[in-house]
Amino acid sequence: VFVRTDRAGAACRLGLADGSQSSSSAIPLARISRADHATTLSGDGFTISTVEHLLAAFAGLGVDNALIALSEGEVPIMDGSAAPFVYLLMQAGLKDLQSPRREIRFRRPISVSDGDRAVTIYPEEGFRVSYTIDFAHPAIGRQGLSLAMDEETFIEELAPARTFCLLKDVDALRARGLALGGSLANAVVVGDTGTLNPLRFPDEFVRHKALDLVGDLALLGHPLTGHIVAHKAGHAMHALLIQRILEDRDAWSLSSRRAPSVLYAHPATRFASAGQQAAV
Repeated sequence: VFVRTDRAGAACRLGLADGSQSSSSAIPLARISRADHATTLSGDGFTISTVEHLLAAFAGLGVDNALIALSEGEVPIMDGSAAPFVYLLMQAGLKDLQSPRREIRFRRPISVSDGDRAVTIYPEEGFRVSYTIDFAHPAIGRQGLSLAMDEETFIEELAPARTFCLLKDVDALRARGLALGGSLANAVVVGDTGTLNPLRFPDEFVRHKALDLVGDLALLGHPLTGHIVAHKAGHAMHALLIQRILEDRDAWSLSSRRAPSVLYAHPATRFASAGQQAAV
């Protein structure tokens, strides 16, 4: 649940309202108000933006029950990755609950596409993400990866991957109210001939896209069992896949597995305002 402490009664509950009886979502897809360069949720007169990196950290650590309190409308960008959130969550500690975890298990594939962009989820044991990107810029080009996801793989292979942008697009993004706090400290910036700051992985660009996918799918409120294959996708395509999952209720079921974990919020753990570092 996201809560805006600066707005009385402003809260967004994520996930299926009652997966055993309905395909409705407790946060309707209409509330994903923007899904271009980040995922923004909206409620009655308020918004919460850039939720995907924090949600990816929750999903990667197996957390599916948490209360997130924000004093303004944007989740802190930190260093542009999920790694700082992973660190803070592990410092705060996790607590197992007694109620069983309910996973979304697919009976048949679900797919969405738009031109040459596509995302499909196939029935499969475990959770695997396969992602390919193809940018005309020579510093990015075509990249692909396929990872069988578990906590260790997420922490080591996806969480550190930072968001990125092209230097030539920065002014246009800021004119639209995006990337206002962006800098080399919280994004990989790609100039005409290469990156302006060092990469953490040779294929950091596609790793970050996979990270975004994990975070966006956490909006469903349940872990997924299946193989997700994405090609030239992005937040908008991820949102379309979520919508199709909610609509095609016969294609999946909720299955009780093991006990979930919940964030045990240590009183000394705080997330700073957007664009600032967190103090622990």
